[in-house]
Amino acid sequence: MLRIGVVGYGTGGKHFHAPFIQAARGCTLAGVVARAEKTIAAAKADLPDQPIYPSLTAMIASGQVDAVAITTPPETRRELVLEAIAAGLHVVADKPFAPDAARARDFDRAAKAKGVVLGVYQNRRFDSDIQTLRQVLIDRRLGRLWRIHSRMDFDDPATLEAGPTGGLLRDLGSHLVDQMLWLLGPAISVDAQMDHVNLPGGRTDASFTITLRHESGVHSHISATKLNRLNCRELRAYGEAGSYVTQSTDIQAQQLFSGKRPAADPTTWGYEPETHWGTLRTVTGAEIIRAAQGRYHDYYDLFAAAVRNGTPPPVTAEVGARTLAVLDAARQSDLENRSITLDVPHG
Repeated sequence: MLRIGVVGYGTGGKHFHAPFIQAARGCTLAGVVARAEKTIAAAKADLPDQPIYPSLTAMIASGQVDAVAITTPPETRRELVLEAIAAGLHVVADKPFAPDAARARDFDRAAKAKGVVLGVYQNRRFDSDIQTLRQVLIDRRLGRLWRIHSRMDFDDPATLEAGPTGGLLRDLGSHLVDQMLWLLGPAISVDAQMDHVNLPGGRTDASFTITLRHESGVHSHISATKLNRLNCRELRAYGEAGSYVTQSTDIQAQQLFSGKRPAADPTTWGYEPETHWGTLRTVTGAEIIRAAQGRYHDYYDLFAAAVRNGTPPPVTAEVGARTLAVLDAARQSDLENRSITLDVPHG
């Protein structure tokens, strides 16, 4: 069993890492790093049998972990990721796992030099709606694909991280861009518009739209907001043979915040209600497509297998750097009011 410690026990560590490590095959939760009294109390209440460490250094010194999940805020992530790598631990780094693509590649080189596995936690590849859309595309139900529209609007201003190291592009943008690169392949150009607000923490991007042209010839259109009093997660795919549209409930997040955990009943976990199944429309008419199961714990299943077998983790640092390159280009596109051309990775 791969012993994984969780570094940080805020929303990420509490809701999106610890429960899925506990539900994954081949993994066991081996402790939590928490410092603030309130956070320590929450960790003890949720995980009474787990050791609570005051720092990553203390967790490493215990000798009780093989890997760590770094879930702390972005500005603290660099030092912690490098400390864990230097100690010879395998690492899952929450997104965005580096400030930019160049520093992401530095992390990748450091991990390879040390011989450890470094993975990026792009867990939303394992959302029900994305998994369902992926199967529609694999089955070529739309024929030759033209474009995908991906919209994620949350009425959730309290979770917008303020200032230059925060913002919605680094937050939801990391997920939405990764999903499109995963489904459609490398992007060759980026065109973005970002909307900013002035918050106590500084000027902050609070919503965005991005158009990606992919090397495959398909284009994707991505948008998100947290400040416009909307709740809508929608995917639209258009192709020669028809269209596929779905509006999901973000079921895994809903279950987590209601106190449910995947390990308690994995067979019923992560299924969108039938009222939110997608519709495929072709020349033969409209067809409701049964939603696939959402399974964030599959990320940790695959990460443990990568450590055990020497296979790549579900999202490598190199792939994470490509997502960050798109985010870097999106900022440049918005600032300069033009499309940005990207170098396409091969091999």
